[in-house]
Amino acid sequence: MAETETPAFQIIVLGPNGGPREDSVTGVLVRSTSMNWSPGSLVAVDAGTLLAGIIRILKLFLPDSKDEEGFMTAGPFKGLHLPAQSAEANAAHIFREIIGAVLITHPHLDHISGLAINTPILEAGSGPKPVAALPSVLSAIKNHMFNDIIWPNLSDEDGGAGLLTYQRLVEGGNTRFGSGESRGYVRACNGILTKCLAVSHGRCKQRYHPESATHHRIGSAVFPSEQFMLPSRAVSMDHTDASFYSPARSPRLLPANSKEPIMATVESSAFFLRDHRTGKEIIIFGDLEPDTISLEPRNKRVWETAAPKIHAGTLRAIFIECSFTDSIDDAYLYGHLCPRHMVAELSALASTVMALREPGPLPDKKRKRPNTGFGDGTGSPVSPRTKRGSNPPSEKDQKLEPRSGDFSVPDLSDSFADGTDSKDVDVSNIASWADADPLPLTGLSVYIIHIKENLTDGPSPEEQILRELQAHAKEAHLGCEFFLPDPTEGIWV
Repeated sequence: MAETETPAFQIIVLGPNGGPREDSVTGVLVRSTSMNWSPGSLVAVDAGTLLAGIIRILKLFLPDSKDEEGFMTAGPFKGLHLPAQSAEANAAHIFREIIGAVLITHPHLDHISGLAINTPILEAGSGPKPVAALPSVLSAIKNHMFNDIIWPNLSDEDGGAGLLTYQRLVEGGNTRFGSGESRGYVRACNGILTKCLAVSHGRCKQRYHPESATHHRIGSAVFPSEQFMLPSRAVSMDHTDASFYSPARSPRLLPANSKEPIMATVESSAFFLRDHRTGKEIIIFGDLEPDTISLEPRNKRVWETAAPKIHAGTLRAIFIECSFTDSIDDAYLYGHLCPRHMVAELSALASTVMALREPGPLPDKKRKRPNTGFGDGTGSPVSPRTKRGSNPPSEKDQKLEPRSGDFSVPDLSDSFADGTDSKDVDVSNIASWADADPLPLTGLSVYIIHIKENLTDGPSPEEQILRELQAHAKEAHLGCEFFLPDPTEGIWV
């Protein structure tokens, strides 16, 4: 962003980590700077950490950074009028009055636990707080959390307390709303519009079923074991570039070996947030996995949506997870990214940006992922620990235990669901933009979130991940900058 340009967004990362500590897991606040802290002008993206993160920040700056009229004079909440004296009471005020809505990327506890614990402080007289997400995400929250068993039903559905209201988003955007560059976007909060795209976050043995609006174990009465008894709303398993399916509206993925368990994709989300006044945008990802090892590779759609915005100079920042260092094997990513895979994904984005700069013939459907100068020499940016070109060793051969707290995944295949080889991704040769001026992602800031803490006496993974990302990105000639967000400082883009 040019030094003379006024920032369109302020972002406060309340929870930058992916566990195992429960007090700093994923939670992000975003506001349009044009709204000047007016009521309903903040949107929370995920709520693993919410009130606890706000209180922690306020305690660092109160009371010294508060003038006689109650306005904050320093810190991420600078300029906000706080009516109370204590950090706790002011945090409750921010949650009740300033946060206009909560967007949820996916229903794992490290992204929704704060929403459950914090919601009882809402006041019914001010109306229910909107919780917006894809239908499958809200179905999980409704049926498995706010269900009067795990937690009281605090929603306004099924006779609940009415403190929350569910806003079911249309995947890919609702084209009934907006026009031009804003087409498909809906209101997130005062001053900010949003559009949600689904991404994949590993695999599991449960799927969301749209007719019952609940999640079921595959092989249950809703998803019978007979191969040809599929849900009535199932669509064709066509995996051409023109088609897209999500677990919410597609048949289950059947194994080649009938004795193997039937696996489904865990659905997560990427939120495009658009400043209504300037048209500037940012993207905040939930947890996601690389397309190269996914049952349903969907990141490409996000990059195809993002590339024109980078080309036009309107997309300013990406907030994206990078849970592990490059020492992790692909078989133990559990639906997450590590530096080698993140840079490979960003290279796919860069390729699309370069194609917009230099329009030419449409590429073939299959293009080999480029040799970035790092990795295994096969064209895939991987570490020596990554197994490519064949299935990873079986659990028996590896004799490795899954990480505690993570869901397990079966042995990975070297092919996509449509039979495309995992290295056959539509990415141009990086050498074609090595001398580009500017480099394809110049001006894009990439903020790393959801890093898994190791809680040992050794070095923390944050700096190692940052170094690995910077080294890979330099060899890939991307041009973007990587940052580790500081929860005590606001990010301005």
